[in-house]
Amino acid sequence: MSLINLRNLGVTLSIPLFENLNLSLEKGDRIGLVAANGTGKSTLLRIIAGLADATHGEITLARGTKVGLVAQDVPDSLLELTFYDAVLSAFAPDDAETESWRVDIALNDLQVPETHWQQPLQNLSGGWQRVALLARAWADEPDVLLMDEPTNHLDLNRIGILQDWMVTVARGTPMIIASHDRAFLDAACNRTLFLRREASHAFSLPFSRARQNLAELDNAAERRFQNDLAKANQLRRKAAKLKNIGINSGSDLLLNKTKQLKERADKIETAARPAERTHSAGKIRLENSGAHAKSLVSLAESSVTVPNGRTLFKLPQLWINPGDRVVVLGANGSGKSRLLSRIMDALAAETADTRVAPSAVPGVSDQTLSQLDRFKSPMSAVTEASDVGDNRARALLAEAGLAIDLQEKSIKALSGGQRSRLAMLLLRLQRPNFYILDEPTNHLDIDGQEALERELLDHEVTALIVSHDRAFVRNVGTRFWLIDGKRLSETDSPEPFFAAQLDATE
Repeated sequence: MSLINLRNLGVTLSIPLFENLNLSLEKGDRIGLVAANGTGKSTLLRIIAGLADATHGEITLARGTKVGLVAQDVPDSLLELTFYDAVLSAFAPDDAETESWRVDIALNDLQVPETHWQQPLQNLSGGWQRVALLARAWADEPDVLLMDEPTNHLDLNRIGILQDWMVTVARGTPMIIASHDRAFLDAACNRTLFLRREASHAFSLPFSRARQNLAELDNAAERRFQNDLAKANQLRRKAAKLKNIGINSGSDLLLNKTKQLKERADKIETAARPAERTHSAGKIRLENSGAHAKSLVSLAESSVTVPNGRTLFKLPQLWINPGDRVVVLGANGSGKSRLLSRIMDALAAETADTRVAPSAVPGVSDQTLSQLDRFKSPMSAVTEASDVGDNRARALLAEAGLAIDLQEKSIKALSGGQRSRLAMLLLRLQRPNFYILDEPTNHLDIDGQEALERELLDHEVTALIVSHDRAFVRNVGTRFWLIDGKRLSETDSPEPFFAAQLDATE
């Protein structure tokens, strides 16, 4: 029996987001919802949760079905509450005292340390805030759970705990999960819905295998489209030939036949549809200006410390050479950011422990994209950070997916994906030969992630990278530095670290 049925569902805001969507959610389903940024994933989840209305079509829920929604953003009204009270506030005030035991169970199910229970939510990381939203939905015992980007801001250990919770405690709860995390989609979902404007497709397969099937469907649709166009052109050529003969011979029969052939060609062309290949707006492009030094960065045997002098871990002697894409692996709090900060400091003023080649031209992007904060708008960011003129700046912004109506808006008004693309554009304009990238795939949709990967690979970029995105690390990393306990060492593969972090036991 279906718990939720969508029939011919469509949403139009300023433009159509999607239409004619048909989907059923059965017991045991874990549906991965995949689409480019801004194409309606969050809107669809809100419609299913009863918080928004579709433009047309209908949605039917089985009688008594309770739907829980885990949204992307924490409401401001929750931030001043403690973790515990934020979850408890999911219940009506009159029920809070009698239902508080459900909060205890939810927090224990999700392995939230008791030291966090009485911490104000605003003092906790974005990852823990995500967990609080999940706990709010789970404490209310939903029959169906909708999750919007549940792995955002989570480290690998928390992702492992989430995955383990899904297959144990929450194994009987059907879910629809909007996510750009390819590895998570493969691990957590048994069905995949590719949300598109006209022709959405659902497969009873995890993401990677479903995507292969989608590519086959798209290729077949493209072949049909090209064949239809060729057939229409053939009919038009035949009609032109008959028309010439008919005029010269004065044959009304041939002229009538000419008209019929043209009508058939028009009908075929009207019905022909190209394959709908969804690509997120804009391109991500990077450049590598090249470096002649044998080593761009040299690290002496030393220690990485915090400001009070406490040692986080010890470093062996290490080098970063042109073409290396070094990924720094380590649990949250292990000191990855301190290592990046040390190298960034050395770019400004070389130290005895860290030497940077004079030819190194850095391009830095941190996970909060703080490099954008000093600019008023995307337009000012491009013109102030480079010597391009206004017309070229507008063209570059449009190419990066920032349409004319966004170019003069405040940076704060941009979505996470738009900010990420602007940050990548500014990096490109600096023409660096050494990229320092801290969680560069945050907020990028799958198309954006893969575009960034292609740029890093095609240009043989030299980079020092911190990322929790397993697919991204696997695809771009050439060397791996692992912070394990009090020491950093080089390792051949990230897989043992991934496996250890995803082990949800504590």
